[in-house]
Amino acid sequence: MTSRRPYLRSISLKREEDVPGGDVYPFNIPAVRALRRLDFHRDVTFIIGENGCGKSTLLEAIATAWGFNAEGGSVNFRFSTRASHSELHAHLRLVKSVRRPRDGFFFRAESFFNVATTIERVDAEPAPAPPVIDSYGGRSLHEQSHGESFLALMLHRFRGQGLYILDEPEAALSPTRQLAVLRRMHQLVRDDSQFIIATHSPILTAYPGATIFLLDGGGFARVRYEETEHYAVTREFLADPRRMLKRLFAEDETGP
Repeated sequence: MTSRRPYLRSISLKREEDVPGGDVYPFNIPAVRALRRLDFHRDVTFIIGENGCGKSTLLEAIATAWGFNAEGGSVNFRFSTRASHSELHAHLRLVKSVRRPRDGFFFRAESFFNVATTIERVDAEPAPAPPVIDSYGGRSLHEQSHGESFLALMLHRFRGQGLYILDEPEAALSPTRQLAVLRRMHQLVRDDSQFIIATHSPILTAYPGATIFLLDGGGFARVRYEETEHYAVTREFLADPRRMLKRLFAEDETGP
């Protein structure tokens, strides 16, 4: 079968339009202000960077511009508990494949609770269709830990041949569970799926062949896995935890 991917080829800022000034959020974020064109890998693209660099804002805008619900879910899963997303999505140009994915989902760790609550509310209403929760493994997401509910999402709801946009999926996942996520990701990639992921995890970003974009004050830079701070800091710490902690604590003892 000919690959359908990448379903989402690239994004760019519509600079020919009246883009808000640099003092207006989120256009005052350096990475957003510097955005020209971002080309996505056919399999997996990671977006990394420090807190506040704009990863989640950008991912939210990409997902919303595609048609996903801003708080998470599929294209057809419409609800809103609080309109907090920015207007960046309206200023993004998405270059899509001519062939559409059969499946898709936008996961954001901070609002997945709202998705689970909406599923329970919908299933409590009489309907001729099977319960929505059946697509998530049949067990209430609120009756599972955050990590268990996310794994249920990946194992049962993600059906393959899809576009999956994930914002910090490693939240509440142990290292072992992150490895389980990597395995499921690989299964879905082999089933013609594309992932775009914002993360801090040095485990997830090790996915072979993935494109990694670093967001910082200068904008976007494509980096190798071994060049990421996630990898370097984790490797240094695990190589000699006592030495790193001694150096870290010494900064407090010699400080003002």
